[in-house]
Amino acid sequence: MKIVLASKSPRRRELAARLGFEVRCVDVDVDEHTPAAMAASDVAEHLARRKAAAFDTARLQQDEVLVTADTVVALEGMALGKPAGRDEAVAMLRSLSGKTHTVYTGVCLRTAAAERSFTEATRVHFRHLDESTISHYVDTFHPADKAGAYGIQEWIGMVGISGIEGCYYNVMGLPTSRLFAELKSQEAALIPCQKQNAR
Repeated sequence: MKIVLASKSPRRRELAARLGFEVRCVDVDVDEHTPAAMAASDVAEHLARRKAAAFDTARLQQDEVLVTADTVVALEGMALGKPAGRDEAVAMLRSLSGKTHTVYTGVCLRTAAAERSFTEATRVHFRHLDESTISHYVDTFHPADKAGAYGIQEWIGMVGISGIEGCYYNVMGLPTSRLFAELKSQEAALIPCQKQNAR
């Protein structure tokens, strides 16, 4: 089975490749605005499904599975997206400092015949971040492309995060353990179909 990963994220592309499946990457552009009343815990999966819907499944081969994903950082019920600039990145990190937040990654798997999706949640505990730590991170690592204005795999994760509850890779943007299990399940469903068509 092969993965068609519809994502521009270099982190998702790296993680998907490391799972051991053959991966083909494509770009999908969608409007990422969501209803104001939508719960933060539902946003990531909603966007992952929207990305999947934007891809023409006629382009998928029989042994290919489309994978789309989106990640949201939620603090006290409010979703934090990607910062618009330095000031917003600093403000987001100030709001996360000394608190626990939840990272939700929604994933959608789609074949020519079926679709299913899920959300994985990880709780992240931040130590208190002083102004010099926040400024150094923002000015050195420029986290404008990251939800919540931070990457756990970067310096800020080493010095600012005291612990997590759940999947580490989920915070990076792809819940690899859950995704692997879902893909293996999908692969098992595809094998009988392939054998039948080969007769």
